[in-house]
Amino acid sequence: MHIPARRRPEFDEARYYEYPEHLRAALADMPAAPGVYTFHGEEGDLPLYIGKSINLRSRLLAHLRTPDEARMLRQTRRISHIRTAGEIGALLLEAKLIKALHPLFNQKLRRSRQLCALRMHGDRPEVVYAKDIQFATESGLYGLFNSHRAAQEGLRKLADQHKLCYGALGLEKLPPGKPCFRAMLHQCAGVCRGDESPDAHRQRLFTALLDLQIATWPYPGTIGLVERFTPERSESAPPPHPNDVQIHVLRHWCYLGSVSKPEEASALDCVEAGFDADGYKILCKPLLSGCSEIILL
Repeated sequence: MHIPARRRPEFDEARYYEYPEHLRAALADMPAAPGVYTFHGEEGDLPLYIGKSINLRSRLLAHLRTPDEARMLRQTRRISHIRTAGEIGALLLEAKLIKALHPLFNQKLRRSRQLCALRMHGDRPEVVYAKDIQFATESGLYGLFNSHRAAQEGLRKLADQHKLCYGALGLEKLPPGKPCFRAMLHQCAGVCRGDESPDAHRQRLFTALLDLQIATWPYPGTIGLVERFTPERSESAPPPHPNDVQIHVLRHWCYLGSVSKPEEASALDCVEAGFDADGYKILCKPLLSGCSEIILL
């Protein structure tokens, strides 16, 4: 029987796993605190992988004991880290560094140049792009997608879940006077053959889209989200660190950077703040829940 190359023993990464003794020293001063870490390769000190954790020491120990990551560990020559005050700061910094440095082993959080959403145009949703409109301040946008194709697929899934008509949504062209094929299978509620009114179909579409609605930026301008490091109860109190308290400077769901004092934020406020999908996903809950400490900058 032919064995695919990836499953042959000689191609099995785990078979060659050895504990990376050359990286043991990197953990000597690694704190049990939140932050972002980077595995650096030999050639030009390039970043191989960037990750985040609420406990850097514990997370890196897990990396070094994982046979599935043997190839990355063999290529790693050093590990660096940046402390943050908490998980929000770690998530924001990780996303920013991955977009800026494009590490070899990071597949997610790459910047999408075709970021798009759905917007109602008359009775039908249309695909609009972040390069053309400001998603942070434009109301009536639904879903975040990495491409036009992904947006169309998202609309199809919505139609399937709520028995909406592909023809009425513009997903397929119907012959004049003919219902869609899905209506005959009872997968469409039948607006295309008069079983429901266009107004009823439109109302069901709006109801279905509500779960995908993008929240507009809820502040008049730039804000600071204050985050403080709180050690776990089981830990002995670590020595103070400059990043134990951070002010994350934010505008239009975009992370501009972190400072320790409000007056330092003006240097970051001049940075262009286009809509950032990852920042939006990270910040929605802490900002809209009303549970975070916010200061206007």
